Amino acid sequence: MFEQYLQKLGLSEREAKVYVSLLQVDNSSVMDLATKTKINRTTAYLVLDVLMKKGLVSETQIDKKTHYQAESPERLETYVETQKIVLEEQSRQLKDIIPQLKSIQREIGERPVVKYFEGREGVISASNELFFGGQNKESSGLSYSVYDKDMVEEVFSERERLAYRKAKHDRGIRSKSVYTYKKEDYPEDGNLNRAKIDRDKYPVTCDIAVFGDKTRISLLDKNFSGIFIQSQDLADTIKSLVNYIYDSQKKPS
Repeated sequence: MFEQYLQKLGLSEREAKVYVSLLQVDNSSVMDLATKTKINRTTAYLVLDVLMKKGLVSETQIDKKTHYQAESPERLETYVETQKIVLEEQSRQLKDIIPQLKSIQREIGERPVVKYFEGREGVISASNELFFGGQNKESSGLSYSVYDKDMVEEVFSERERLAYRKAKHDRGIRSKSVYTYKKEDYPEDGNLNRAKIDRDKYPVTCDIAVFGDKTRISLLDKNFSGIFIQSQDLADTIKSLVNYIYDSQKKPS
């Protein structure tokens, strides 16, 4: 029980075993300690060296031979306080080094995070992760999409579409979209900027959405499936394409 608790404080399994064993005696030679703990002598020396650096074990000379003794359990409080100070300092250093590490990552090229999903629930789950997931770089802002409105209306009920739109609105997420539709133009408003393109000339057969550095591409045919990609490069490229198409459609004829 004590050994498990000491491991939670940061000691290794062997360190905890050696420390508890030394607490039970006044002092011990490495040979006796190795026999009692069933740790070989070479390893026992290494463990004792670490424990001494942590301030939990000290050396003593008995009959010109080196023995080891455990420091008082109160020393554990000092050890924990020292660990806290170390962790706080590491946390401060981490804040400084993370931007530097990220700059290195960009130099060697971004590694996208790719997830696959299947089924209608998978499509819904991927959309929720895109806009409402906890790891988003952005909690509000502008999203981009390319979709076929006829297909979306066929797959999702009006109630589902309204709830989805309201959730985005409540979070302050605006939309810029390029879409196809058999019916009349889909009007814009303050939060929704849309550009309709010729459905026959430029067919859209999948649903693409981008928010922050994340992209969701869904196939909404009878075999619901798609991919979810976290990549700033990909997201920025799709945003540029949507902006280009939108601006082209909105130019005065």
